Amino acid sequence: MNISIRCYRFLFASCATVLLVGSSLFAQSTIPAIFPEARQIQARRPEELRHAKIPYSASPYTVRSEFERGEETISLDDAIRRALASSPIVRVLGGVTAVSSGRTIYDPGIVNTQVDQAHAAFDPTVSSRHDFLRNENPQAVFDPFIPGVANIGGSRSDAYGHTTSIIKPSVTGGVAALQIDANRSRIQPGLFPLNPATNSSVSLSFTQPLLQGAGVRVNMVPIVLARIDVDRSYFQLKSGLQDSVLSVIQAYWNLVLSRIDVWVRQQQIEQADFALRLAEANLRVARDDISPVAQARSAKTSFDASMVAAKSRYLDDEAALRSLLGLPPSAEMELVPTSPPSNESLAFVWDEVVSVAEQQRPDLIELKLVLDADFQSLILARNQARPQLDAVALYRWNGLEGEMPIGSNLKSDAGAFTDWQLGVNFSVPVGLRASRANYRRVELLIQRDQANLDERMHQVVHILAAAVRRVDQLFAQYDAFQKTRAAAEKNLEVQLAEFRSRRTNFITVLQAINDWGNAVNSEAQALIQYNIALATLENETGTILETHGVRMFEERYCSLGPLGICSPERDYAGRMKPSNSESRYPDQSEPSEEFFELQEIERRSEVRSSAPPEPAAR
Repeated sequence: MNISIRCYRFLFASCATVLLVGSSLFAQSTIPAIFPEARQIQARRPEELRHAKIPYSASPYTVRSEFERGEETISLDDAIRRALASSPIVRVLGGVTAVSSGRTIYDPGIVNTQVDQAHAAFDPTVSSRHDFLRNENPQAVFDPFIPGVANIGGSRSDAYGHTTSIIKPSVTGGVAALQIDANRSRIQPGLFPLNPATNSSVSLSFTQPLLQGAGVRVNMVPIVLARIDVDRSYFQLKSGLQDSVLSVIQAYWNLVLSRIDVWVRQQQIEQADFALRLAEANLRVARDDISPVAQARSAKTSFDASMVAAKSRYLDDEAALRSLLGLPPSAEMELVPTSPPSNESLAFVWDEVVSVAEQQRPDLIELKLVLDADFQSLILARNQARPQLDAVALYRWNGLEGEMPIGSNLKSDAGAFTDWQLGVNFSVPVGLRASRANYRRVELLIQRDQANLDERMHQVVHILAAAVRRVDQLFAQYDAFQKTRAAAEKNLEVQLAEFRSRRTNFITVLQAINDWGNAVNSEAQALIQYNIALATLENETGTILETHGVRMFEERYCSLGPLGICSPERDYAGRMKPSNSESRYPDQSEPSEEFFELQEIERRSEVRSSAPPEPAAR
């Protein structure tokens, strides 16, 4: 007895020693036996992290860069196509660079997986369990031959248990189950009627809710909500793509306007330089007052400063367009727009504009989908505000077989022993307080979201009205600035001629140069802003993708099938990509700014017509 106790103590001490030594040896290993306490912060160094892909980019051009660049012509249609195909991330214009809109072409495919997750609630579940058991129970009994003496004996039982079940939920809320059980046991020593003996059973059961959880509509709510989420993701992506197309159009026309501004500043510098040289010549010949020379020199330096600002805006606008197109910020080839702006006056049917916006605007569609989701939640909340009443039915076939002591097998007849059960289970929280409160919450959510939809539609009507007014205002300004430019050109020619003849001072010439530059810029800006306003109106009605012929198509990819690695991969929804836009804008062989007949003052002899074209129906 003492030896046994000492053995147990030695075994316990050995195990404790092994655990303590093992924990100290493996405390700092990759897979320790016992993890140490985290007593300090261990942050990885930046160079240990994964590296991001660095795109190629040359040194950026600045206003003081002195080397010349080549020209790469690009039409507005080509710019839109390149922007849509440049990246899986939807980019929009944010100041002087493109920024992420938060939308990607992967979003609808990711959300679409929720539909299968909702479908999985009705998939059958197969389970199987196998248990092998052995039990040996010692017990003390008196020796029948020696009084007062006990012996230790015991019995052993070997058992095998098997259970296989198939459970299938239904869209009505019921649950059907098929279960097969088999248990085989052998006991020794001893004499038993059947040893080994096998008990088996096959049972069919069905549980159907009658109130809470009953009905196809309520059980389909998770699937409908998942599909609504897919719709929301799709239209959110479409909204991002619409903003991306509008951003490309804005960046394109801004670049055209910047190029015109640079040209105007260059002409002003040349005119001021000519006036300065003329004033200096007059001073040398006629010994006139030096004030015209000082005024001309001051004006030229002011125009030089304006040129620096104009070049800076041009480089920023080019970089913004290059960013939207997925190009590096600088390259040896500068982008030269070749699509002329439209100068056609367009008429709109107001009722059609509002009706199209109500149907096509993604933000209104998203609010409608939110309202649809609320009504689905109302179906679920109304059902949950009912008592729990379930009908239960079960039928079981029982069997028994085994080996008799004489060595023969004995088994029961099929269907001789059966069980059945019919019942109704009822439970209800007294007052149904929680479920009724949830039902009221959903009712108020519907009223709130309906009010949000109505309010957004009210805002959209005002936004559309402002957009239509702006389109008409900008075209009227373009018409007026055409006349202003013609008058400013004539005035500049007259004032220069007067200054050459020394019949006026330089202040008048300087004012004429400024007026001419402002008139050219104002005319170009009005027409450029008019074209941007047309695109903005299309974006506000939610039709800018359709008017440019952009469609959404699904790219599929292969992934694990229903049988996993044991079966071939199946095709699933992957990326939702935009198609190439159709050709909509004309592409001329010369830069876009040539549409404005930008010619030097001395070479211009042609009178430009200022009569606006006739309005065209839209």
